[in-house]
Amino acid sequence: MSLLHNHTPVEPLSALSRFRTELYACLTARADALFDLCDALTCAPGPVHHLAQLSLEPEHRRGHGSTYAAINHGRIDIARLRWSLAALPLPRAAGGRIVLAADVSPWLRPDAWTSPQRSWCHTYGRGTGQAEMVPGWPYSVIAALEEGSTSWTVPLDLRRLSPGQDATAATAEQVRGLVDRLAAAGHHRPGDPDILVVADAGYDPFRLAFLLADLPVEVLGRLRSDRVLCLPAPERRSDATGRPAKHGAPFHLADPSSWPEPDASTATRTRRYGAAAARGWDRLHPRLTHRSAWADHPGALPVIEGTLVLLEVEALPSRRAPQPLWLWSSATGLAPGEVDRLWQSYLRRFDIEHTFRFLKQQLGWNAPRLRDPAAADRWSWIVVAAYAQLRLARGVVREVRLPWQRPAAPGRMTPARIRRGFRGIHAGLHRPAGAPESSRPGPGRPAGSPNKRPAPRYGVPKKNKTGTTSRPGHKQAGKTTS
Repeated sequence: MSLLHNHTPVEPLSALSRFRTELYACLTARADALFDLCDALTCAPGPVHHLAQLSLEPEHRRGHGSTYAAINHGRIDIARLRWSLAALPLPRAAGGRIVLAADVSPWLRPDAWTSPQRSWCHTYGRGTGQAEMVPGWPYSVIAALEEGSTSWTVPLDLRRLSPGQDATAATAEQVRGLVDRLAAAGHHRPGDPDILVVADAGYDPFRLAFLLADLPVEVLGRLRSDRVLCLPAPERRSDATGRPAKHGAPFHLADPSSWPEPDASTATRTRRYGAAAARGWDRLHPRLTHRSAWADHPGALPVIEGTLVLLEVEALPSRRAPQPLWLWSSATGLAPGEVDRLWQSYLRRFDIEHTFRFLKQQLGWNAPRLRDPAAADRWSWIVVAAYAQLRLARGVVREVRLPWQRPAAPGRMTPARIRRGFRGIHAGLHRPAGAPESSRPGPGRPAGSPNKRPAPRYGVPKKNKTGTTSRPGHKQAGKTTS
């Protein structure tokens, strides 16, 4: 403990040690090897490129073979680990509100012919900026957002999407389970502000709000600028006949002539974007049809009303021409201050991109060339557990700066700086994993004996024009769709 500052609080170290004990209890097979692998991941000073690299760290007391054996054949009680992550301290936004960001991050595996359950993942070509579809494993991640400018988030749930699975329905199931865990942990009680779930344009915010309507959840999503919504239906006259109208006049997001006067408007000055003007229209809803996700909906389709927000800023940091940003919230009757809260919360959603970049470029989330998707899930949860330990070590770790870096306050240190100094407190933390036993490596396959059981090869399923899922052969799996 001599490496710590004199003013180091004891409670963060206690919380970190308790989480490490709980993490070890979640490892139900090859626990010692998995725990040492997580320790090596948190203490390694640089980027991780492969699993064997972590076996060279002092915290990894076993050979490199145990690393791959633990990932391929170990077991993790994921349900208990989810409860452990939900019990950790959570950041709060203004008014004590919990803000969750949902996003899908792909683990690209374009040449993994022997890896099953791959899907087409949306990504951007390097150096081109063009959208591409590449085979891989998409992971749906839900993280809690902090208030203010920061590169930290709190990943709380992670799930690999199976081929053909709807991301919106899977996210709704994740949020439902997470809300129950947060309520059981005491983070959300009756009377608290609704939990805000922020999603990007890849989700259907209207269906997400419909699936979560029975929970204390408010959904906020971005809309494409070519969408068409409907204004509230006009009041029915007393002498009117026929079926009552469900929809009002159309609201074309790309046609300002169809916009009525906004119900709320604000104008603020921001440090990053200059002047920011927001307008809100209450009780706007889409015109749903019995197609795609609503094809199997029984009975009449619902009318899902919410608040439409238009944000226009003066300038962007990238010096590109700013484009209008359209948002839709499942809440209605919002005051002007609450409209500002919506777009400010949405801008905080981009903090999860910093987390994805750190998990992949520094912790090596997508670095191992694993064949089994179950092994990829185990490694993903080890990475999330390592990131949780780094977050708990904020304010405790002594800063280890590179020569060209400026000093940072303890509360403003990035995940990379916390990781470089984590080794300084590792010796004082509880280490439940047992010491390794002496062993010798096996003889392996005899020389000159080829592998007579090649691994099966799998294609990547894709949806045809009828909406059904087909599985092409492995020769077609490498082709990307246009």
